[in-house]
Amino acid sequence: MNSIQQLFQQKDKNLLSIFFTAGFPKLEDTTAIISELSANGVDFIEVGLPYSDPLADGPTIQHSSSVALQNGMNLDVVFEQLQSIKETNKTPLVLMGYVNQLIKYGEDKFCQQVKDCGIDTVIIPDLPMVEYENHYQALFKKYGITNVFLITPHTSEERIRKIDSLTEAFIYVVASSSITGIKGEISQQQIDYFERINTMNLQSKLIVGFGISDQKTFATACQYANGAIIGSAFIKALDKEGVGGIGDFVNFVKS
Repeated sequence: MNSIQQLFQQKDKNLLSIFFTAGFPKLEDTTAIISELSANGVDFIEVGLPYSDPLADGPTIQHSSSVALQNGMNLDVVFEQLQSIKETNKTPLVLMGYVNQLIKYGEDKFCQQVKDCGIDTVIIPDLPMVEYENHYQALFKKYGITNVFLITPHTSEERIRKIDSLTEAFIYVVASSSITGIKGEISQQQIDYFERINTMNLQSKLIVGFGISDQKTFATACQYANGAIIGSAFIKALDKEGVGGIGDFVNFVKS
């Protein structure tokens, strides 16, 4: 049983996950951000691996990646940082990156580093399912890693059920067919989509992301899923207030 499955055994409603980009706003902030998020009761933390050519990220997260890379962040540095808090951090971590990063770094080397950091769940949005089934599923299993798949309003029922059969942590329910970023209130069209997913009676837990930015959108998403992820809104707050403002942001969302 991986760390996310264990988390769901303890709590399976209103889970709050926060996404941030490793190495932003400063190179050395990664571990401090994780510690503050954990201390303020975030249920699991999504650590973004900064990348020069992101496919799913909007302007805010793209900016944070650019700054992190300019700060000198790379995979060796982030793995070193994450290993340094392995023994003290008690909040499950999920790594989010892109398949080119994994391939260029070396597949086995990447997986070994993830394992050495005490992490067992990754999100690779651009990893094709056929490549996962033919190669990465066995590779990840070798290192005790599970992959999180994303679904969108346009994902077919057949594909959703296939993803459900492959899922060991949770399904990432992308709230809209768009890139990440703050989009205002959740629309009726999105609610209809969430309700459609619920009527499928999937075996997997559901976590909503993209456009979740405040207490209202978080609460609405949690009505139709086990929890939600906030990314761009947190990064904007982090850019403005720094690490010292993390507690206020989390309390704002959870209040």
